[in-house]
Amino acid sequence: MNNTRRRFLKASLMGSAAVAAGCTSEMSADEVVSAAPWRPLRILILGGTGFIGPHMVREALRRGHEVELFNRGRTDSDLFPDLTLHVGDRNNGLGALEGGSWDVVVDNSGYVPRHVEDSAKLLAPVVSQYVYISTISVYSDFSQPVDEDTAVGTLEDPTAEEVTGETYGPLKALCEQRVISEIGANRTTVLRPTYICGPGDRTDRYTYWPVRTLRGGAMLWPGTPDDDIQIIDVRDLAVFTMDCLEKKIAGVFNTVTPKGSFKMGELLEDCLAVTAADTTPTWVSAQFLKGQDNVVLPIWEDPDGESARLLTVDGSRAAAAGLKNRPTRETARDTIAWWKTLPPERTATLKAGPSAEREAELLALWHGRKT
Repeated sequence: MNNTRRRFLKASLMGSAAVAAGCTSEMSADEVVSAAPWRPLRILILGGTGFIGPHMVREALRRGHEVELFNRGRTDSDLFPDLTLHVGDRNNGLGALEGGSWDVVVDNSGYVPRHVEDSAKLLAPVVSQYVYISTISVYSDFSQPVDEDTAVGTLEDPTAEEVTGETYGPLKALCEQRVISEIGANRTTVLRPTYICGPGDRTDRYTYWPVRTLRGGAMLWPGTPDDDIQIIDVRDLAVFTMDCLEKKIAGVFNTVTPKGSFKMGELLEDCLAVTAADTTPTWVSAQFLKGQDNVVLPIWEDPDGESARLLTVDGSRAAAAGLKNRPTRETARDTIAWWKTLPPERTATLKAGPSAEREAELLALWHGRKT
């Protein structure tokens, strides 16, 4: 049964429900069908086999859309063997896309403004909507409340292309501007996620917390249980992306968990619940941690520090447009389940968070401090 037929049957069932409810004078079955027109979209995804790409591909296919990919064919190239793959390089290698036609494009692999401008210019005549996956790191000042109208960062040299910790945000901001310039604001959707987490995460920033909890023993937790954090489950980002495509939602959106809704203490509760590990958490003050060298604790910020508002970004615009966040415990549970499927060489060392030796040293210093 094809997807159009399935959608027709669904609309018919809605019409039958209306009849059963005595609503035939207000909406007939035909009117239900005409009120919910649908056709599969031809979606081009620039990337598609990294972390967020596969989730977007699967969500698009689940909804019955047609998906094609463009990438270099080097990372997990066998992940979607039944999909059309256009092999190329964003650095002066877009030839595989010339002459093609798609309804929409999702760009989740654009980091260099020149690359993004080239793809947007090439695709502008053949797509009706361009979704660019950006980041909340575009904002230049986290000393004040942050929403989509907050100023973004800039570079002294706008031709710079090296992606570093300092240039990452401003480069993404320039990428946004190049897309809008080529595609037009009314056909562009910019999504600015916070820390993306869930199955498939290659950074281990969120993953550090449930995995470290799983390993048990004395564990350092920074700050207090009331410290704010924000995340976005990669699957929620994928769902919202597809919603924006189907509903032709344009604009700029911070994709985050609601401000103030998620705390470090709740993250600890999630981690303990999904691991059932014999872990003894110790809350170590932000003031103590500031006095130590070489301490990097992912997705947490000192609530009195310069970057505290990085974790209280306003996401109400995206929520009003339909973004829904699943329970954070589900994210923790599924992250641990995914982690357990990975080979030992991947799980031997976490890519984020302190080493076991450094954590033990910090805990010893904390317990031995003068009171």
